[in-house]
Amino acid sequence: MPDKPLAPLAKKLFKGIIVLELLGLFGAYDLYQRMNTSQDFRNTMNKRFPSVLEVFYCSNEMAGVYGIRERDHEDWSAKHN
Repeated sequence: MPDKPLAPLAKKLFKGIIVLELLGLFGAYDLYQRMNTSQDFRNTMNKRFPSVLEVFYCSNEMAGVYGIRERDHEDWSAKHN
């Protein structure tokens, strides 16, 4: 019966996976909150990771929150002039 020696290892791996999933979930929530509250952070994300910012805009638009993308582009273009 080789199943018993692997049981502690399986439990440790399962716990590790759960911890990684929770860290990813809280990390995604923190990133969303920062982008949702700070236009400067969204500008930084636009420069470094534009695809992540696009997902933020699309998710808000799917939730019925419109105008963030347009307001950001207006403010950012006004700063360049």
